Amino acid sequence: MSLLARCLPSLSNPFSFLGVGSVRTATKRAGGTVHNHGGSPGKRLGLKKFSDQFVIPGNIIVRQRGTLFHPGQHVKIGSDHTIYATAPGFVRFYKEKWMRGQRRYVGVVLERGQVLPWDEKACGRSRYCGLVNLNTSAPSSIRTSTTH
Repeated sequence: MSLLARCLPSLSNPFSFLGVGSVRTATKRAGGTVHNHGGSPGKRLGLKKFSDQFVIPGNIIVRQRGTLFHPGQHVKIGSDHTIYATAPGFVRFYKEKWMRGQRRYVGVVLERGQVLPWDEKACGRSRYCGLVNLNTSAPSSIRTSTTH
């Protein structure tokens, strides 16, 4: 082999002067993996009880992310913005003016036919204590057992 052939890089492999034997090129286009993606279940958000439905204390009325519905009368809001009933009654949805727009509220009324928002000046406060009236006539089985 001549001295000139040893000093000049080979024309067949352009990277031979770098000490790299060969360069591997992609035979397919690059793409992401499809394994373990998109299989998460839904969170089951939304309304669970509708207007005029009867609820008891603890029943979930709305599951939401953020406050789309705000708590009204006889309901409370949880740490994850879940609105739940605190008194037995019937669900009511209503809107009230707030700043330049309106807010949607959900509340519970104690009797069917009542409307929200409740006019406290005209009707007084709507209260639910959850106490049992012991002065009503009890069933005969209870009366006979307490007389012994």
